Amino acid sequence: MAEKNFDFILYGATSFVGKIMCEYLADYDAEEFKWAMAGRSEKKINDLKKELSLEGIQHFIVDAENEVLLEQMANQTKVVISTVGPYALYGEPLLKVCATTGTDYCDLTGEPQWIKRMLDAHEKTAQASGARIINSAGFDSIPSDLGVYFSQKYAHEKTGSYVDQIKMRVRKMRGGASGGTVASLLNVLKEAKTNPALRKALINPYILCPEGHPFSVRQKNHKKAEYDEELKFWTMPFVMAAINERIVHRTNALLENRYGDDFRYDEAMSAKKSSDAKKMTFGLGAFVVGASITPVRWMLENFILPKPGEGPSKKEQLKGMFDMRFFAKLADGYQVVKVEGDRDPGYGSTAKMLVQTALTLAKDVPDLPGGFWTPAAGLNEPLRNRLEKHAGVSVSLLDD
Repeated sequence: MAEKNFDFILYGATSFVGKIMCEYLADYDAEEFKWAMAGRSEKKINDLKKELSLEGIQHFIVDAENEVLLEQMANQTKVVISTVGPYALYGEPLLKVCATTGTDYCDLTGEPQWIKRMLDAHEKTAQASGARIINSAGFDSIPSDLGVYFSQKYAHEKTGSYVDQIKMRVRKMRGGASGGTVASLLNVLKEAKTNPALRKALINPYILCPEGHPFSVRQKNHKKAEYDEELKFWTMPFVMAAINERIVHRTNALLENRYGDDFRYDEAMSAKKSSDAKKMTFGLGAFVVGASITPVRWMLENFILPKPGEGPSKKEQLKGMFDMRFFAKLADGYQVVKVEGDRDPGYGSTAKMLVQTALTLAKDVPDLPGGFWTPAAGLNEPLRNRLEKHAGVSVSLLDD
């Protein structure tokens, strides 16, 4: 294989989260690596390089649909990071090129319907070329995937077996939404409205599992505010559960059903009071219904919701955080694992997680075969170590 010029190339460097990643990289001095920027606009990239004093960083001007230029770019690097969403609209050409050329790839997609299409179209190609593909390498779904992985590891160390049920509850979360994330969510709702087969597929918790998987147990789906009698607090739907739960079940399949054929996993937000849970549930439901109606969606996109390139301020990012608890059901009660991050989940923390995913691929897992991997199934311990050292994300087992 030809020598690569870069450890990774960041495609979409001038996107909202791409800029945050560039800021992180501008101050990064923990280890040596070589990286480059890529995007569609020469002016925007040069302006960003000047703003962050990154004039020494090489860049590429490549359109997301130009497979010839995408291939030339991919051939120069070990890993490509893609921040160009909605991925269902713009993501396939770059992933296809990486799968074909044997270039490792990671992204921050939260679009399960797109991942399924990419699995069907490009998984065999990636396996043959040696390309390691890691989707959902941001807040969705690294904390959930690693939280379950290490909950199972700790349970096995204590009891000699893996648990058949884990509940994830978001204890605290502070952060805003960017226009890119909003656009991805609205696109999923738009696709689902016009495609009955897609609506059916999206409610399948095992949609991302390989063909022939043995899983059939019914999974909990949080649709309303509820009181959890065992955990003694109120719960309400968590919008990221739709992607996180499916990534976790794919991890189980890739780990040869380590968590068990009847493993149950669900995610929800926690609340102290029923009124809080009911208000949040009503607000989320109203948004989903409204966004499914074409005139309302148009109004939301044009007058209310942030547009692509917009998002939380620097101050809001620094004040953000998340605290997620994983309750693994043992014979004598619940084991609790905490996953927390020191920045707003979707942007400050996601930017750092995505960089560390790329560096884990480039430096730490040379023997991982080609194919579509999840963060936990493919990267597990090496990724956790990097996140704790360099990204302000930690995984810890709590005392009883």
